[in-house]
Amino acid sequence: MKTYRAAVIGCSRMGAFIDNEVPDYEAIKLPYSHAAGFFAEERTDLIACADLRPEVMEQFGNQYDVPKEHQYTDYREMIEKAQPDIVSVATQPEHRAEIVIYAAEHGVKAVYAEKAMAASMDEAAAMVSAVEENNVAFNLGTNRRWHTGFDKMKEVIDSGEIGRLRTLIIYSNGTLFNTASHNLDLILRLNSDVPASWVTGYLPQGNSVFDGDVLNADPSGAGTIYFENGVTAHALLTPRSSEWEAICDGGTVTCWNNGWQWHIRKNQDVPGWRACKVPDTFPEFERTSSTANLIKDLIHSLDTRQPTRGGVRCAYASTELIFGIIESHLQNGKRIELPLIDSKTRLQRNPTARQPRFN
Repeated sequence: MKTYRAAVIGCSRMGAFIDNEVPDYEAIKLPYSHAAGFFAEERTDLIACADLRPEVMEQFGNQYDVPKEHQYTDYREMIEKAQPDIVSVATQPEHRAEIVIYAAEHGVKAVYAEKAMAASMDEAAAMVSAVEENNVAFNLGTNRRWHTGFDKMKEVIDSGEIGRLRTLIIYSNGTLFNTASHNLDLILRLNSDVPASWVTGYLPQGNSVFDGDVLNADPSGAGTIYFENGVTAHALLTPRSSEWEAICDGGTVTCWNNGWQWHIRKNQDVPGWRACKVPDTFPEFERTSSTANLIKDLIHSLDTRQPTRGGVRCAYASTELIFGIIESHLQNGKRIELPLIDSKTRLQRNPTARQPRFN
């Protein structure tokens, strides 16, 4: 079978080295970083990398057998000379759109973009156009979409065994671009990517994070989302970190501790008492690497030209929820009808590059 040439742009934590931080974390199965996923996948050859820091690329090359002559400080030169089939864009969101658009317009066949999708809605829309016009396979690095535990959670919901889905809860939505990008994509996935009708939201930090239309920090955000099929989602900011719940007419299914533990409770009449929710057994599933599954999904799309599980439209939908929460905050909690029109906010920070853990 065909082997695809892969390259990574952005060689820091999620791009290459985060596996060194979570070697024994029960909720995550390795490989986890983009580079580790390509390196482990028999259908991909990791042939090049790009980053502004030669010293980081040197460590990347040592770990993933990428020689110095295939390490580039200019991603455009890398794409031109290395001609990869698949490009990972593991930069910060402020730079994501420019790189993805360039890759799509210069022969790259598939893109694995780290989350969040983009720093503004205009940039997200431009990414959609470039990806679709050039027939590029696309997945966003919202890994729970490819997590087998959440696949099983969705199967339970879709089976109807606990009734119709009514409510989804994100217990700790977190910062909008870094954390909520995962959470909002997950609730879209659990609700079969049904479009959202409206969103309300607020930012606990208030307007201190804004300089006109510029968002100068990644703020925490909470809110409510109403979907076209009548499902309501609540994005909370509680101490219950990395936990999610689906509430159906006949029971609930809950994930605890970021995919480590799963629970079902079903409605049951208890003698001498009213109807209660009684624990049941969550179905068994094989724990595999979500990064590996995402990459296999891209490969399948390249092989067959079938859509990926994520796709650029799903990425746009979760990005729209981020900016919908922001817009609702700016309008004092007003309900924001979707699709979102005329969003002028752009994330623009100047963070210091975080040093990855090399071993």
